Amino acid sequence: MHPLFISIGNIDSEVCSKATLRAWRCIAYMPVAKFRVHPDYQTILQARLWHKCVDLVCANLKIAARDGCFMPDPSRHIRYVFTPLIAHVCDIPEASMIAAVSKSASPITMATQEKFGDGVLYPPHTGKHTLQLIYNISQEIDPWDLDRFQKAAKAAYLSGVHMPYWLDWLYSCPSVFLAGEVLHTLHKFFADHPLKWIKEIVGKTELDTRFIIQHKRVGTRHFTKNITHVNQMTGREHRDIQWTIVASIAGAAPPRFVRAIRALIDFIYYAQNPVHSLESLQSMSQALSDFHTFKDAIVEAEARRGKKGAKEDFFIPKLELLQSFRGTIERLGTLMQFSADMTERLLITHCKDLFARTNRRMNDFTEQCIRILNHQESMELFNLYALISSRGASLVNAICLEDEEVTTVNPALSWVSCVLPDEAYSVHGPRQVRNHFHKGILSGDALTTFYLTSTPDFKSLSPDDICTKYALVDFDHAVSQFIAHFSLSNGEIQLHSAFQSRVIMPSRVIQSYPPSDSFPLGNCDTVLIDVTGDDGQITSCVAQVRLVFQPKVPRSSDLVLPTHLSSPLLYIQYFDFIANPNDRPELAMWTVERSYVVDQHGERYRRGGVVLLTDVTHAVELIPEYGDKVNKNVSSATCLESYDRFFLNNFADKESYHTLSTEFV
Repeated sequence: MHPLFISIGNIDSEVCSKATLRAWRCIAYMPVAKFRVHPDYQTILQARLWHKCVDLVCANLKIAARDGCFMPDPSRHIRYVFTPLIAHVCDIPEASMIAAVSKSASPITMATQEKFGDGVLYPPHTGKHTLQLIYNISQEIDPWDLDRFQKAAKAAYLSGVHMPYWLDWLYSCPSVFLAGEVLHTLHKFFADHPLKWIKEIVGKTELDTRFIIQHKRVGTRHFTKNITHVNQMTGREHRDIQWTIVASIAGAAPPRFVRAIRALIDFIYYAQNPVHSLESLQSMSQALSDFHTFKDAIVEAEARRGKKGAKEDFFIPKLELLQSFRGTIERLGTLMQFSADMTERLLITHCKDLFARTNRRMNDFTEQCIRILNHQESMELFNLYALISSRGASLVNAICLEDEEVTTVNPALSWVSCVLPDEAYSVHGPRQVRNHFHKGILSGDALTTFYLTSTPDFKSLSPDDICTKYALVDFDHAVSQFIAHFSLSNGEIQLHSAFQSRVIMPSRVIQSYPPSDSFPLGNCDTVLIDVTGDDGQITSCVAQVRLVFQPKVPRSSDLVLPTHLSSPLLYIQYFDFIANPNDRPELAMWTVERSYVVDQHGERYRRGGVVLLTDVTHAVELIPEYGDKVNKNVSSATCLESYDRFFLNNFADKESYHTLSTEFV
């Protein structure tokens, strides 16, 4: 059996995307029947049974969509509401079943299999058109004459379902409510096709090595073993691979091939924008167009292969569905609200996990699951009620306005945090993002805040000790005016969202550890900083943070430090920009190179300097320019220190992608 879930469109998408917040309701368990018929008829009968079940379950919703009905809102006001079907979240096979079309036709457009790789947006495959085809066939053949009806349906690119559940749901059309689904149509598509093409061109061993030796950043998935021999991957792992795949294959794949892959990654990132504009939609469409322009490089490299060898076609259903994404966004809004991540998680919590808590008898398994779910919800609501009422707090949920600024929203937690702050720990579910803007160190424009570790690794180090411990040969020269310091091992930077300025993003840890047994050359992250030139112009610069420190004077001294020396400082080592995105259009990334200086003795060392902590604007990721073959003597602990030339990875996360594609340019 498979659970069927429902939600309503006026719940915030951040709430809907959290399984523990119960924004989705399980309204039915759909049977998976095995009919005693010829195997050729199993699929059509199972599909018809599914549609009939959904038709029965949603009967009242159809009436409300047509006639309206009265419902109370959260404030107990009676509203006259209608219930149109806005979206049905599902994967590709389910979409074809719902639209009542065959696998060789698109469930959304009039495209058929031989047209899937054209790169053309075909007219919508409307429900009216499908129903007319079904009617025409039914006039000549009895729908229960399965053999003849199924053959006639397949000739018309239909599945054989004669009464789809949406046929009498007012204003419902599969070409509209089958919204673009991110998990399967984008991430699963990437794993099933582009990633396999890359493996063919780069080689599995080479590709694995390039991922294994990448510098480890806190909060970013690092693949310590391999990515090519894993049979089962989650959508999260597919996303993690996309972060670095473009820069990682540079030099090991033909430029036109890399450009085709980059175009697809561009499209995937644009499609996941939490907000859209005409410019972002145009950029998304252009990215897909660029892929179709350069996809011949994939065929020329014989990267697309089947059981019989190289393939020259792109008959991929998911690739065709990408053409409809822009129209879906314009009609229904951002696609992230329709991702199947949530329903896949609910399938586990409402079906798979419950199995171990039943007597494992299939005759009443459904009833047992329902009782368990009802008990869980009743206990959670009772515990919340008991907590609030026992302390004499108001039972009216007044959401704290501050929570509107964080990305993770938990209404129950917000309620308890507002009326009973000491009991917030007792509320289960996603926790809100810690807001460092209240107590952190703010930048001059107040758009960035910094949070440092409260206990330094070394409370007091002389400049000579720092030079030795952190292997910074020019530190004494750069900070000769400082007398004594204490160092910190790392800090955190927190920003407002580049898409929605009211949203505060989770903080990003910036490491700056000295050399050790695990990291013989240190473990230090890279950042983007603002540098003011002699002419007063502010320019952006990439640098590696080697040390976080703050000047300190002896307690017995009467010396008072000036304002600019009384706050935390950074010792950094610079990178120079040597190429812009236009120089390598297949990557469209900035290229940086370590900056060196030569002293009076002819010794060459990295150029360093001291800047204010508040000069940092973003945490960034650098991917080495590996060339055609990776240096296998390099590890993730020495990656950033062993190479001199890097790509500034704008795919590190969606916020970086937007920033480096707009503001930084």
